[in-house]
Amino acid sequence: MSSEIHEGARPPLARPLSVIAHRGASAAAPEHTLAAYRTAIEEGADGLECDVRLTADGHLVCVHDRRINRTSNGRGAVSTLELAELAALDFGSWKNGDADPYESPDTDADTDTADPERTSVLTLERLLQLVADAPRPVELAIETKHPTRWAGQVEERLLGLLDRYRLRTPVRVMSFSARSLHRVRAAAPHLPTVYLMQLLLPRHRDGRLPEGVRIAGPGMRILRARPDYVERAHRAGNQVHVWTVDDPADVELCARLGVDAVITNRPREVRAQLDELR
Repeated sequence: MSSEIHEGARPPLARPLSVIAHRGASAAAPEHTLAAYRTAIEEGADGLECDVRLTADGHLVCVHDRRINRTSNGRGAVSTLELAELAALDFGSWKNGDADPYESPDTDADTDTADPERTSVLTLERLLQLVADAPRPVELAIETKHPTRWAGQVEERLLGLLDRYRLRTPVRVMSFSARSLHRVRAAAPHLPTVYLMQLLLPRHRDGRLPEGVRIAGPGMRILRARPDYVERAHRAGNQVHVWTVDDPADVELCARLGVDAVITNRPREVRAQLDELR
């Protein structure tokens, strides 16, 4: 199957497509901040994606990297720092104007007048409260980051928080670690899991996934190289959620292939493009 999209008459989309905001609306606001997630909801995202790591004192925080150097004015590994130490740092002032959302932060930024929703570290608990209070149903996709010194404690704390909040909207757990997903399935078999993939290994090329997992999470690079993977995964009874889909050509390719969800830094623009394609 060719990945080329031809101009001219366009058939309707193969199926409805969910738009999931990657680390919030992270093209518009600092990633993983409360402002990024509020913006994503306002921009019409169907769901929110976040990464979680465990602090030294047992709190789950929404931080992608193992170390905080890139997205804060501090240094060190999340797992060695307590929540109070992270709360004293600036996680947002590095993103100003047209700055690249993934460039290094300005360590000299003035935090006194900054909006705390754009600069404070975000706990998973606060994000769960935002979803619970949202004016409409919003899905939540939570990625567990591994390897980590805390191993299974990440999943244990995560499932404890989800049980406490009991959100009425769909929640799923994602990971590149099959072991992490196994822990989740063993403790909460009702919770959907997503197996994230940077590479398409031979054993997964026919659409099969680790036991009990029913959602494939290929990177966009995989779909460009192997667009037939979507059909194979669907034939195996699995959904396909693709990351990170920002380029309009990639959005259109995903739509034409019939993927089930796209994870994007630009939910407003992607939603508008998909609406045009309907």
